[in-house]
Amino acid sequence: QGQLVESGGGLVQPGGSLRLSCAASGLTFSNYVMSWYRQAPGKERELVATISSIGGTTNYADSVKGRFTISRDNAKNTVYLQMNSLKIEDTAVYYCKGRNPTNALNYWGKGTLVTVSS
Repeated sequence: QGQLVESGGGLVQPGGSLRLSCAASGLTFSNYVMSWYRQAPGKERELVATISSIGGTTNYADSVKGRFTISRDNAKNTVYLQMNSLKIEDTAVYYCKGRNPTNALNYWGKGTLVTVSS
């Protein structure tokens, strides 16, 4: 059974940076399209960024373009989200999701909290 575990969240001041990591186990990581989602208090979960299985294609929500970068290391079974120029409105629980396009199997992590506050 596959598992995704996020790490790297925490408290940061506006304008600061954080790097989130999501470590995968129990699945063939290189077969999975990986995404980061976030859910702010009182709001629906939203897609932040996606990276293709071999890392050649990335997509971002308009709200994070130019500030966030998604990347992956298939040798380490890990996907990253580098977050720069953080804003208060980036405060949310960030979730990692893996999707296998060939069989539609999905895995979600339990999330890591990012709080942007002065």
